[in-house]
Amino acid sequence: MTNAFNRIKNVRHHILTPIRAFLNDSRAIGVILISCTIISLMLSNMDATQAGFTSFFQHKLPVSAWLVHVPDTPLGWINDVLMTFFFFLVAMEIKRELTIGELASIKKSLLPVLAALGGMVCPAIIFAVFNNDTDFKHGWGIPMATDIAFSLGVLSLLGKKVPVQLKIFLAALAIIDDLGAIITIAIFYTSGLQLMYLFVALGLVGVLIALNRLKVTSTIFYIIPGAILWYCLFNSGIHPTISGVVVAFAMPLSQLEKLERYLHYPVNFFIMPLFALANTAIVLPTQVGNIFTSTISFGVMLGLVAGKPVGIFIFSFFATKTGIAALPGGTTYKQLLGIGMLGGIGFTMSIFTSTLAYSSDALQVISKVCVICASVVSSVAGFIYLTKLKPPTELIPRPKKVFKLPVVPVQVTEEDEG
Repeated sequence: MTNAFNRIKNVRHHILTPIRAFLNDSRAIGVILISCTIISLMLSNMDATQAGFTSFFQHKLPVSAWLVHVPDTPLGWINDVLMTFFFFLVAMEIKRELTIGELASIKKSLLPVLAALGGMVCPAIIFAVFNNDTDFKHGWGIPMATDIAFSLGVLSLLGKKVPVQLKIFLAALAIIDDLGAIITIAIFYTSGLQLMYLFVALGLVGVLIALNRLKVTSTIFYIIPGAILWYCLFNSGIHPTISGVVVAFAMPLSQLEKLERYLHYPVNFFIMPLFALANTAIVLPTQVGNIFTSTISFGVMLGLVAGKPVGIFIFSFFATKTGIAALPGGTTYKQLLGIGMLGGIGFTMSIFTSTLAYSSDALQVISKVCVICASVVSSVAGFIYLTKLKPPTELIPRPKKVFKLPVVPVQVTEEDEG
């Protein structure tokens, strides 16, 4: 009996220990996301699994009742409900860094804001250059967004080769970037806003701010209005995941560490893989080469691959050189350029914007395929560049100069000796 128990114990040790070590490794997130993307694309384009796999995420669910409107497909629940927890987790980390961490100073907190602005403006301009005089000009918002999940996943593959300050910078940049994309969608890609829900949502934001000002620490008093805020935003026409950001920034600082600990594994190892599977379930056309002859493909791919790093780097460079902002501690401009390359990973919001920009299925396929290709190129380019990049050498502090008084020779006379 004892021998059998020991054998079971040994098997458990050899199986569970590597799994536990893998899950604790930051690179696990990146490996899982990339694996889920590859699996999803394969299942979506194999004859035996194509119909069942792609239709699953679009299957209508009997969830909406009278006077209650919520997502009615698995894809909607993943993107609108589950991803709100992802935004909530990332926003909590950003708040902590803005309050007591690396981004606590005004100059350092301004840098990801200005970098995100550059990363939105330049890709939009590049897309407009190719499509301004065509019927496709409405897609200028497609290459503007950086995907938080995938960009951080690829960056996590580098492990300790990248300082934590850069990871925080990319997270801040990506969430600000996505917020910019959400605002863009709300203003330019929304057919109609429901003002009643929007006004209620604004009132709930005021309630959350008031709770913070009153020093309320119980999380339930933030979760309940946060859930109602999500519902109002969802029905107002604005992407509801922004509610996760609002609640996170209203949450008391003392509660953040506990909530982050609770959400870390469910978000990183359940929600994000589900998101990758659902959002890359795309049926590729038989003649893929024809896609890359469209001006849409030029605008999307160049916007993400070239426009993102150029915009992020230039805006960051001038902001730091003029003294408006400051580089994260222990980082260099070369590393910042590598982060800009990873900024070209567009997936989530770019694919979502594609469905809003064009009503034609053919144009949506062109946009989505180009977003995927550009994201792959940006991932590989950024990963290789940051891998080959030598870490900055630590400066050896010079010894402090000691001021010595000049020695004045003293003459001794015979009278002094006497």
